[in-house]
Amino acid sequence: MTQIIVAALVAFFVSIFLTPVLIRRFSAEGIGQEIREEGLKSHLRKRGTPTMGGIAILAGITAGYVVAVLVGLVTNGTGPGVSGWLVLGLTLALGGLGFTDDYIKVVKGRNLGLNAKAKLAGQLVTALIFGFLVLQFPNADGLKPASTKLSFTRDINTLDLAVGGAVIGTILFLIFIYLVISAWSNAVNLTDGLDGLASGVTAMVLSAYVVITFWQFRNSCSGAAEAGCYAVRDPLDLSMLAAAGLGGCVGFLWWNAAPAKIFMGDTGSLALGGLVAGLSIASRTELLMIIVGLLFVMEAASVVIQVVSFKTTGRRIFRMAPFHHHFEAGGWAETTVTVRFWLLSALFAVVGVAVFYSEWLSNSPL
Repeated sequence: MTQIIVAALVAFFVSIFLTPVLIRRFSAEGIGQEIREEGLKSHLRKRGTPTMGGIAILAGITAGYVVAVLVGLVTNGTGPGVSGWLVLGLTLALGGLGFTDDYIKVVKGRNLGLNAKAKLAGQLVTALIFGFLVLQFPNADGLKPASTKLSFTRDINTLDLAVGGAVIGTILFLIFIYLVISAWSNAVNLTDGLDGLASGVTAMVLSAYVVITFWQFRNSCSGAAEAGCYAVRDPLDLSMLAAAGLGGCVGFLWWNAAPAKIFMGDTGSLALGGLVAGLSIASRTELLMIIVGLLFVMEAASVVIQVVSFKTTGRRIFRMAPFHHHFEAGGWAETTVTVRFWLLSALFAVVGVAVFYSEWLSNSPL
């Protein structure tokens, strides 16, 4: 528990103190956000607000996790688990992709950075590398950072992608990993449209995963396996990483809350999407993440519904998509939309943890 608290606190302080440094630097350099002309007119006042604040979140996550690992080495001699490093690597890689996108926007002075094909290609390469690596590195119990089985609160033995053979299973697994990573990174990216929305919602999701992964650590099958135990390779490392992400988001939210002094940009949103995707894969709860992160799912689904409806019928279901803009266009204040979406996200996170815990109760001998 000490390492988890350290990870959260270090990430929080790094993020909250580094963000104003970035605000001053980016303001001096004229690194500001461009706003779509076809978007809501009320958002035009945000033009020029410093962006790429996700750098502070990434710095906080990295520092928080590394310091927590060092605390573990000093206090009890336990080294870091490979799962934590792999998920952190995924987070940083997608953050780098987002940084490239943000940088192009700033240099060219436009709202569009990387084109869709380039962004999807970057996500594809990152996902394939991550997918390959998480099937390596078995520990003493033979557990790897991930498995080819689909999972809800734990692996579902009847849903194994490798049932058709090792090669076919690996290919199907890599395709699945790409879909998971691209879906979550793009979903968080789409949610990042209002001051404090994405950082607040992500904090809720990561709070749930601190609890989930810590519970997996306390009830691990390593050593003496008991009924209801979890076959997860490095649950404590995942909990530290989730806590670091939580601290980084809250520290950044201090400056990102309305009226935002800085935006996270794609640097932050793609990275945080990668973090939640990686945590779900390594903790073997990919399907449970749909409940915990249902607000992200709703945001992404609203865009898909809007596009499909307009292309097939010529009609729009929402006033504007993603659907947080639908409520803004309907007269809701931006802060009202944000706070209500935070409340929904908190509710979904609680429901997800409750589902996770109830499944454990049904399998435990207590």
